Amino acid sequence: MISTARKSERALLVCAKVFRRREALPMSASLAELADLARTAGAKVVGSFTQQLSKPTHHYLGKGKLEQLKETVLSKRIDTVICDDELTPTQQRNLERALEEKVKVIDRTALILDVFAARAQTREGRLQVELAQHEYLMPRLAGQWSHLERLGGGIGTRGPGESQIETDRRLVRNRIQHIKRELSRVSRQRDLYRSRRRNEGIPVVSLVGYTNAGKSTLLNSLTAAGVTAEDKLFSTLDPVTRKVRLASGREVLFTDTVGFIQKLPPAIVAAFRATLEEIREARIIVHVADVSSSNLENHIGEVESILKGLEIVNKPTILALNKTDLLPIGDDPRDGDDVPIAGDPPSGVVLISAAECRGLDKLLEEVERLLSAVDPVETTLAAL
Repeated sequence: MISTARKSERALLVCAKVFRRREALPMSASLAELADLARTAGAKVVGSFTQQLSKPTHHYLGKGKLEQLKETVLSKRIDTVICDDELTPTQQRNLERALEEKVKVIDRTALILDVFAARAQTREGRLQVELAQHEYLMPRLAGQWSHLERLGGGIGTRGPGESQIETDRRLVRNRIQHIKRELSRVSRQRDLYRSRRRNEGIPVVSLVGYTNAGKSTLLNSLTAAGVTAEDKLFSTLDPVTRKVRLASGREVLFTDTVGFIQKLPPAIVAAFRATLEEIREARIIVHVADVSSSNLENHIGEVESILKGLEIVNKPTILALNKTDLLPIGDDPRDGDDVPIAGDPPSGVVLISAAECRGLDKLLEEVERLLSAVDPVETTLAAL
């Protein structure tokens, strides 16, 4: 029997940290996250490569490290080199040439887009991912036709390569415009849904947070939504909305949104803007964070930074510290006054374990308390 199963690519992770450049996570944590992304995409991570630089280079790495990288690629039979930053088209092209085009070179953005493409289930999600992929590909088209290049200049070096690139660019631009028109229709449909919700007076609570913080598990525990929840990055991509009845009898809609991650590509944020509008329309935001993570503060800060970039500020927010069941015994933040959070959340902190359904009553009580402050008349009518 001949197996037709796709062989896992052997991936080598590369991270070059530039001094004085602010990073959301330490290098080791960023590489661990990149490894999780690679495994989610189906790659087998066989090693990592790091370097500290005083300034960016045209090859992403310095000359000495580049030679070491070439030797490692050959000795470990690497198929794919994954860089922990978004490479410029020049950096990617130079790195591929330095490695003699024997391996595939991709960056964090391309990897995230690949994971998103595998996770998108709805037509809207697939359109959003395709838009981001095309916008990422556009400035990199020149490298796609290197097989048409000739050495040297002069006669015989002009024509096919350049015309094919221009043809491709026109096709990609046309496809981008088509997708944007389709997403515009989707956006109008979402506006109608939101308008209907406003008319019905049902408030929306948005679940936001770093990827793999447990948002989908929380939605399942609150509503039996049946959303896919795995210990993987971006296990769910498409937004899901379910109804929850509070203790007062008032109904609210909980919406699970796409997870965030450090160095989230601007193309992804722009493509998913229609989906992320759900957060802007929410009465309350529940920021779900993994309290067991050693990078809790960085994750919280990154989510807040992305929300600020989306101009979502000054909304009533609950910080739900999830996965308390994964804390070591005696390390439960309830045992002391030192709750590991960055800054003071505007509406308090709730400690929960979505997987074990612990603390969910307190979370719903906090939601009700904030709704009473935001819309006291509706809450009073629901109680009656």
